[in-house]
Amino acid sequence: MREPENIKDVCALNPDYLGFIFYPKSKRFVTDKEAKLLNGTVPEQVNKVGVFVNELLPEIVKKINLFGLDLVQLHGDEPVEYCSELKSIDVKVIKSFGIDIHFDFKKLEAYSGCCDYFLFDTKSTDWGGTGKKFDWQVLSGYTLSKPVFLSGGIGPDDAQEIKHLSGFNLHALDLNSKFEIKPALKDAELIEKFLQEIRKK
Repeated sequence: MREPENIKDVCALNPDYLGFIFYPKSKRFVTDKEAKLLNGTVPEQVNKVGVFVNELLPEIVKKINLFGLDLVQLHGDEPVEYCSELKSIDVKVIKSFGIDIHFDFKKLEAYSGCCDYFLFDTKSTDWGGTGKKFDWQVLSGYTLSKPVFLSGGIGPDDAQEIKHLSGFNLHALDLNSKFEIKPALKDAELIEKFLQEIRKK
């Protein structure tokens, strides 16, 4: 997200997290100038997440300081050592993994000590952004207790299916392309309807 009024509209719905993509090849890329303009638009109770892909650590630190990020989401093929170094600067780390039916969940054990959350997205060659869902049944292979962000093509009609998912520590949902008017511009009305449905007992 990168438009102040749109951010205010979405924040009015009380989301837990708001994501800002700092990957230059993404159509949702937020420039430093835009990031500065957004300062003060996100309420304190909403966590700001910076999304990076194989970025140099000093650049991530710069963005944390510039924009007051609460969490860093690593969406590339960052190794364990990289995550550990980032974690040492006292920021919460979300490590993303591209999931398909062949994914080996055992590889996550090495990351468990240096990440606060895992994010499961649909596997692609472009570090996500496919707008497609992976087969959620494969999540039965995830047995760690680390909380999970579920991503990958979640749409307005998925609330009931998500509410019935079980067997893993689902912590948050990443609502992206299916809730956009255009890249980086969220449809607040559509998100509101979805949140009402997902939060309904």
